[in-house]
Amino acid sequence: MASKRSHRGVTRAEWLDMALKSVCKKGIAGLTVQGLARSLGIAKAGFYWHFRDRDELLRQLLDYWVHEITEVITKNVEVLALEPKSRLVRTAELILENDLTRYEIAIRQWALEDREAARAVRQADRIRLDFVRGAFSELGFENDDLETRAMLFTCYHTWDSPMFGEISRKRRCELIAKRIELLTKL
Repeated sequence: MASKRSHRGVTRAEWLDMALKSVCKKGIAGLTVQGLARSLGIAKAGFYWHFRDRDELLRQLLDYWVHEITEVITKNVEVLALEPKSRLVRTAELILENDLTRYEIAIRQWALEDREAARAVRQADRIRLDFVRGAFSELGFENDDLETRAMLFTCYHTWDSPMFGEISRKRRCELIAKRIELLTKL
């Protein structure tokens, strides 16, 4: 279905990308089919080529967010093939390079009011923690040391950009190596 295109050429992924941007700007209440169509420069009817209704869009949007922001790293075969410390570094770099935290605040705000959004956030958090936990476990950490490191890494890389927007991209890159070094010391 992802490759299915409407007659004007807007893919399902383009609808979902625009929906994520809209949620960031206007919140979930401001997300309308008409607004999305206008932003994409097509008629509202194109929406129904991909989605039955707004509710289906919202369900698919949550799955899309989990995949595009989390699984794009955790299921990435190139990242998975790296040694654990390199895997952590590359994960941090990919989060920064692709601005994978850009939707965190909006999605988590939505999750405060919606059970399905809360489920998606819990799912993403679990996937992220399991992925990072695996790397730290391979490095020999266990029990509280393992959990603390996995949680610190995940929290830092989820909230670094949203909280510390004034820090330059160059400086963030410099800090990745220092942070990984600190977290991987036995």
